[in-house]
Amino acid sequence: MARGWESKSVEDQIGAAEAEREIRAAHEYSAAQREQNERKQSLMLSRALIVSRIKAARDVRYRAQLKVALDQLEEQLREIESE
Repeated sequence: MARGWESKSVEDQIGAAEAEREIRAAHEYSAAQREQNERKQSLMLSRALIVSRIKAARDVRYRAQLKVALDQLEEQLREIESE
């Protein structure tokens, strides 16, 4: 009788492990998706840096350059989100 319980426990453990693998597989991203997410995060960090520099900028010409860079980054972010 103890053997029957052990085999049932092993079956349950195997079933649980398979279910866990299926859940992990559903949450894994393809290489292209990971690359796109990394690019988006990089652009967002760059955007945050430029916004902080715009706030601190005193020179009008420098602020204008930063604004152009910000507009370009936002365009790239829109392109990534539309894909």
